[in-house]
Amino acid sequence: MTTASVLPPPPPVPGGPVETAPPTGGVPERVRVASPGRVAGAAAHLAALGVIGPAVFTGLFSMLGSGVGLLAALLVGVVVLVVFVYALFAVAWFERARVDGLYDLGLAPLRPRRSAKPGFVGVLHSIWLQAIDPLQWRAVASFSIATVMGLVTVTALAGLAWGLALAVSPIFGWSNTRFLDLIPLSGAGVPLVGVIAVIVGVAAAIGLAILHGVVVRAIFVPSREAQLVEQARTSDTRRAGAVRAAEVERTRIERDLHDGVQPRLVSIGMTLGLAQTKIDDDPEAAKALVAEAHASTKSAITELRQLARGIHASVLEDRGLDAALSALASRSHIPVTLDVRLPRRCGRAAEEAVYFAIAETLTNAAKHSRAAACRVDVRVRDDGSLWARVEDDGLGGARIVPGGGLDGIVNRVTAAGGTARIDSPQGGPTTVEVNVPCAS
Repeated sequence: MTTASVLPPPPPVPGGPVETAPPTGGVPERVRVASPGRVAGAAAHLAALGVIGPAVFTGLFSMLGSGVGLLAALLVGVVVLVVFVYALFAVAWFERARVDGLYDLGLAPLRPRRSAKPGFVGVLHSIWLQAIDPLQWRAVASFSIATVMGLVTVTALAGLAWGLALAVSPIFGWSNTRFLDLIPLSGAGVPLVGVIAVIVGVAAAIGLAILHGVVVRAIFVPSREAQLVEQARTSDTRRAGAVRAAEVERTRIERDLHDGVQPRLVSIGMTLGLAQTKIDDDPEAAKALVAEAHASTKSAITELRQLARGIHASVLEDRGLDAALSALASRSHIPVTLDVRLPRRCGRAAEEAVYFAIAETLTNAAKHSRAAACRVDVRVRDDGSLWARVEDDGLGGARIVPGGGLDGIVNRVTAAGGTARIDSPQGGPTTVEVNVPCAS
């Protein structure tokens, strides 16, 4: 199998690495974490986590201990540890969704990590990638901190309730009590201590709620410097992809001209020269040679037209991706089933990248895969990206060769800021998926 993946430029939002988090909308530069509604919500969240968090971690640690202890019984221990890894993912997904719902940080939903490798090796690699996923562990750390803060919040609320009971105790005739079961209280000291306990409990709950907002922002929202570093890295990746794509395209054009059109034009010139020598002595032979040169000229024009279409598809710009793909499918040497659902036009760069990726994939299928049919699916996803999938029923075993067609697909998609995934096991089928951010 061959798989190629390229990282798209993540938008400057707190969604983490784009490998597992699709693009999201913009986020305000300053998110208020101390508004009254959010403070109240955070206090309620912390109180709930103070109750359920310990039970969750008890279950997780029990699972981890059982898995390690049962490693001697290899299969059982491994299965338990795999369940533990994905239980951690479930906790991380919940925590990320909880924080985003409370503070509206614009976080992308956490998604399971998937390996590009085939078969059982790919399954093991997926589990390993999930186990070391930094986004997952960041969310688990947030859940752990929130649980500890929740325990303190529950204690503060319990103290608040106790203080409230003391404050109103004179109404019900409760004149004597003990503070912390040690210091006896009586008379006016009872409601006074109650009022102080209420104030301390409320202040502790509010302070913890505000601190929770600061902590989760520090955990989930990258610093401005980190955002700039990531943007610079992805810009370099896109620039390198664009340069490489231009080199591959130039090489392809040179090869097509050198191996196709140029020999044909040389042959036409030789045929016309031979006809010129025979025009006086053997007019009939000269006419035949001229007719042959004429036919070769039309073939050369066709090849030049196809070459120009490979450089720039005018129908793509004039009528859109759907019409361009229909024209492409009609010229394909193997039957192509098209399923294109585009509610709107996307940006020119996105449409061109997807069009040429599909065109190159169909060309490779016709030349190398011995496929009897191809299927092309194109969609605009909810996150605003343009997605396409091409699958043929050929022999598979495609490999990315520098300067080859698949290399051109990867570089062109990289230059557009998208991702490409090429899956071609021996025996087929070959599947190419591309996902490019839509500019409009």
